Amino acid sequence: MALALLVPGGRGQLGQDVVAAASSASGAFGTSGDGLVHAPSSAELDLTDPSAVADAVAVFASTARDAGFRPVVVNAAAYTAVDAAETDFDRAFAVNASGPGYLATSCREHNVPLLHVSTDYVFPGDGTRPYEPSDETGPRSAYGRTKLAGEERVLSTWDRAWVVRTAWVYGEHGANFVKTMARLAADRETLSVVDDQVGSPTWSLDLAHGLVELAALVSSGATPSRVLHATGDGETTWCGFARAIFAELGLDPERVRPCTTADFPRPAPRPAYSVLSGKAWADAGLTPLRHWREALTAAVAAHAVP
Repeated sequence: MALALLVPGGRGQLGQDVVAAASSASGAFGTSGDGLVHAPSSAELDLTDPSAVADAVAVFASTARDAGFRPVVVNAAAYTAVDAAETDFDRAFAVNASGPGYLATSCREHNVPLLHVSTDYVFPGDGTRPYEPSDETGPRSAYGRTKLAGEERVLSTWDRAWVVRTAWVYGEHGANFVKTMARLAADRETLSVVDDQVGSPTWSLDLAHGLVELAALVSSGATPSRVLHATGDGETTWCGFARAIFAELGLDPERVRPCTTADFPRPAPRPAYSVLSGKAWADAGLTPLRHWREALTAAVAAHAVP
């Protein structure tokens, strides 16, 4: 039986790639991705409206099952303006915490598995080894607190809900670090980029394929750990990432100069170390995401970024 996906936030960076990954998937989606995918934008499905969420999940679940598909919800909607969340907390909380809670309630009522995407920002960022899903959280930013609240609501509401934490996501759609570096490279001879924050760049298309694989797993009745981490393999700093982007664009990486976080103050604190361990993901039988450097090469070659 093929899958059906409801993807709130379906016009965003990750949401559009989930649609692309589903359309090209084999196996659970048939040999040519012949499942049912509904990916409304945040304007089309406002997660902060509980009635709209309830109606959307009810219609989706009924339509999918009537057509012979196994329904799964993949929540790609989020408030991701990290700095703005410091002063726009209520809106960020509504999207990142209340909305996922409404989704979980509706999914429970219709027995639909839910995959909810979260972030490395739920951790304090002072670690020295990759964070495991079971490690103690402690977000330092308003954004991180709203995302952690969303995790807690999802997991406490529905026992067929899974949280997938990721980090440093970039892709073809929307604004992201890779696009910013490409744009600035055209305008400036040199750039200063922080070199004391460590993480794992993640191509949104790789993450999307992982989410589709997980959707197939949970829809079949498998029960992997309910909190998982999925990022590009390996680690680097923002400066190292920027230099790699320059190299992929055929530019001199030495144009990127290292600086410290203190040299580039922001309203929201950034984690100094936010590498996430993929052990639980692999232990669940899921395909590990490729190394971040290999993924960047593939992303640029695929014209996923300018």
